Amino acid sequence: MEINTLLSGTETIIGKEELVEKITSGAKLKVKFGVDPTRPDLTFGHLVVFNKLKQFQDAGHDAILLIGDYTARIGDPSGRSDLRPELTASEVEENAETYLDQAFKVLDESKTIVRRNSEWFSKMTFADALNLTRKMTVAQMLERDDFSKRFKSNQPISMVEFMYPLIQGYDSVILESDIEIGGSDQLFNMLVGRNLQKDIGMNTQAVLTMPLLVGLDGVRKMSKSYDNYIAFNDSAKDIFGKAMSLSDEAMWEYFQLLLNYPDTQIEEMKQIHPMDAKKALAESLTSLFFEDSIAKREREEFSKVFSKGKVPEEMPTFSLSSLSLEKVSLLNVLASTDKFGSKGEIRRLVKQGAIKLDNVRVDDPEMALDFEPKQNEMVIKAGKKIFIRIER
Repeated sequence: MEINTLLSGTETIIGKEELVEKITSGAKLKVKFGVDPTRPDLTFGHLVVFNKLKQFQDAGHDAILLIGDYTARIGDPSGRSDLRPELTASEVEENAETYLDQAFKVLDESKTIVRRNSEWFSKMTFADALNLTRKMTVAQMLERDDFSKRFKSNQPISMVEFMYPLIQGYDSVILESDIEIGGSDQLFNMLVGRNLQKDIGMNTQAVLTMPLLVGLDGVRKMSKSYDNYIAFNDSAKDIFGKAMSLSDEAMWEYFQLLLNYPDTQIEEMKQIHPMDAKKALAESLTSLFFEDSIAKREREEFSKVFSKGKVPEEMPTFSLSSLSLEKVSLLNVLASTDKFGSKGEIRRLVKQGAIKLDNVRVDDPEMALDFEPKQNEMVIKAGKKIFIRIER
C-alpha cells in the first residue's frame, strides 16, 4: 500500500519525516489505537479511526487495539466541560467484550493484537503512580484547551482527570508503539505518550489524528453522550434510516471519512440529486456491516415508504389485549410502545398533525382506538419514520 494512502485523510501528523522513513524502509510498525469501553456501542465516529487502523493492518503492520478497561473507570476528559460518571469494573468488562465483537466487524481478528491497560496499571503501586506524575507540571496540563476553559470558568477539575493523559501516554511506553492514531481531540494525550517515550530514550511514536465526524445533528461531534450517532450494532434499517436523516451539507463528510471517497469522486456525486446521493451513501454505509442484498433491500423499502408514501412491510406490532390499558386511547397506546419519550411528545405530534391512523390525520390524542367489526389491525404513523401496527 502506498505511503500516500496510509497518510491520507489525516488531520495532523506529528513525526511525519521519521514515519515516512520507517515505512519506506519496510519496517513492520506497531500501530496503536485505544478505546475506552465507557458504553456498550462503538459508533461511526470510531469507524473513522478503525478504517485507518485497518489500512495499516492491510499494509502488513501490527494493529494494536488497546482496550482501556482501566482508564474507562476514570473517564477521558477530552472535549468535556464536566467530570465523567464513574463506571464499575463489571460495567467496563461487559462493555469491553461487546467492543471486541464490534471491532472485528472491521479489523481482521487473526491479525489484531488486543491488549488491556489493566494488565499493567492494576500492578502499579502508589509510588509508581506518584513517580509518573513527576513527568508533567500543572502548567503543562493547563495548556490543554478543555482544562484551560474549565479552570478559567471555575469549573472543578479532579486530580484523577489530570492523570488521564499520563495514563494514556504510559500505554504507549508499555506497548512500544511506533504510531498512535486517534481523533483530533486526542492530540494532547497522544503527544504525552510521545514525550514519555522520549524521556526514557525510546524511539518516539508518530502521532496521526483523524478528523472528528459530525453527528446526525450536523453540529456536534458524533458521540454516544449526545445521542447523535450511528452504532456498529444498529440494525440495517437503523443505519440506513439514520444516514438518510443527515443534512445535505453533512453527508459529504461521511462520504469522505467513512467511505474514503477522494475529492474528485465527491465532486461527481454532487452533480446528482442530493436525495439520490444520500441514498447511495446510506446503502454503502449499510453494506459495511450487512450483505449488499440487505442494504439494497433497505434502500428499496425506504423509497417505497418515504418517497411513495406507502406502508412498510415490517414494523413494530402490538396487541391491544396484551397492553392491559384502563383506557384504550391513542395517547395511552402510543405511550405503552416505548417509541416516544413522553406523553407530552405524543401530544405535540398530534397538535402538529404528524400522527395518522390508517393514513387519516388524528386531531385528538385522547381518541379511543376501536376496531371495526371485521377489522383486525390498524397502522399508526408518527412523523416520517415511526410506523406501528396495532392488532386486536
